[in-house]
Amino acid sequence: MSAMILFMIPLTIFVLFVAPIWLWLHYSNKNSNGSQLSPQEMQRLQQLTVDASRMQERIRALEAILDAENPQWRQQQ
Repeated sequence: MSAMILFMIPLTIFVLFVAPIWLWLHYSNKNSNGSQLSPQEMQRLQQLTVDASRMQERIRALEAILDAENPQWRQQQ
């Protein structure tokens, strides 16, 4: 019985005090680091935005060509 009590006391201290502080520090540090993008990531994000805009314009142009050649092309799907 005394061996079980000797095991339960450190376990209780860990669960009540150490684990919550550990988790709080872990996730607060993770959130503060994860919310900022590096300069390379910002540059990549800007490039992807430009590429997406170009693709959107190309799709609009292709849809305009298809509308001129075959107005019912959207219903053929």
